[in-house]
Amino acid sequence: MSNERTLVLIKPDGVRRALIGEVISRIEAKGYSVVALRMLSADRAILERHYEEHKGKPFYEPLVEFMLSGPIVALIAEGNRVIEGFRSLAGATDPTVAAPGTIRGDLARDQGTKVVQNIVHGSDSPESAAREIEIFFGGK
Repeated sequence: MSNERTLVLIKPDGVRRALIGEVISRIEAKGYSVVALRMLSADRAILERHYEEHKGKPFYEPLVEFMLSGPIVALIAEGNRVIEGFRSLAGATDPTVAAPGTIRGDLARDQGTKVVQNIVHGSDSPESAAREIEIFFGGK
């Protein structure tokens, strides 16, 4: 059994709606550990590094603007297959089709905004997790 780490972001919509505890509870209820946590107002430089693979896409600038719109919570979750497990827990990116029982399926909905406001972000691979954890937590 190998432990992985993943970056989870609770986005400005999740913070605004006071869902921080709910998201963390679901992570812990699944059996994962939260090993680092911080609340921050991300600046443009951090967000540009985080979303660099999307630069030039039509949703890039609205996404950065959304993420600048309020505080976020960044956390590192740890556990066996946590990357895959958290992405399953989060549900489909589009909250309208996200399955009931998932974070997005239960807590998010289409707000009719320029970008989907879907409560959380989770790393999609070990390589992305390492890069994203470095961006938000340095060498932890």
